[in-house]
Amino acid sequence: MKFNKIVFPVDFSARSRGAAHYVEALARRFNPAVEMVHVLPPPHYEAMSIEVSGPALAEVLAAREAHARKQLSGFLSDEMAAFDVRRTLLEGEPGARLAEFAAEQGADLVAIATHGYGMFRRFLLGSVAAQILHDAKCPVLTGVHMEEAPPMDKIEFLRVLVALDFNPEGVKVLRWAADFAQEMGAKLVVAHVAPSLEGQSGESYDPNWRDYFASSAKARLDEMLDEVGVKHAAVVIDYGDVAHQVCELAAAEKADLIVIGRGHTADGMFGRLRAKAYSIIRMAPCPVVSV
Repeated sequence: MKFNKIVFPVDFSARSRGAAHYVEALARRFNPAVEMVHVLPPPHYEAMSIEVSGPALAEVLAAREAHARKQLSGFLSDEMAAFDVRRTLLEGEPGARLAEFAAEQGADLVAIATHGYGMFRRFLLGSVAAQILHDAKCPVLTGVHMEEAPPMDKIEFLRVLVALDFNPEGVKVLRWAADFAQEMGAKLVVAHVAPSLEGQSGESYDPNWRDYFASSAKARLDEMLDEVGVKHAAVVIDYGDVAHQVCELAAAEKADLIVIGRGHTADGMFGRLRAKAYSIIRMAPCPVVSV
């Protein structure tokens, strides 16, 4: 596994400072180029306290850009001095512009903090992070507890949990998780969560349904592990709400990282796990990489 380039969007918040610790931990291991980037959203003239136009407007926008450049140039300058960091200021709609920038740079990873809520509250995920998760073609590392991140030298990836459904890209997700775990010398836990078929009042199901699903899922996971060439991994099969159970498993395993698949626009309808990606990120006890 190689990380040649990591795109690291920042908004100068405590969340970005915490996310930087994970970027630094990966940079210390892989020595990538780090593209620290901040996006100035389009100016909303209606929100300005005074009406300006012509030269006055140009001055306002120039001052806005100069302030952002100063913040960006000084942000984490001492903390990240030992790494290969390039700082870039962009303009545009942040989510779309960042996904575009990551593609232009050929990024191997985007690392971004999210605050856990946004414009579309049903997702309970920051709108910028949500758009990057939707649009970016490379893996995305994010989490809602980044401001609580330990210092770089305390971050270890000793346990990696990969949650799989059986969509066509599941092998790709497993391969990424297995390569990362091998590079880090981490324990790999492979999990699949099936929907529960426990009968409601008055409903009747075959009492052996768990055994049937467990044997079927285990056989499919074994096939995927053989295809990827993984010889040693713990396999866990659970039942119930996908997002809740994945996060419960991560907590029980004391996972340092969760790896999941996610959908892209071209994929059409998401699989069961992909439809739960936002909820997993929101509830996860550790950072999540969406492949």
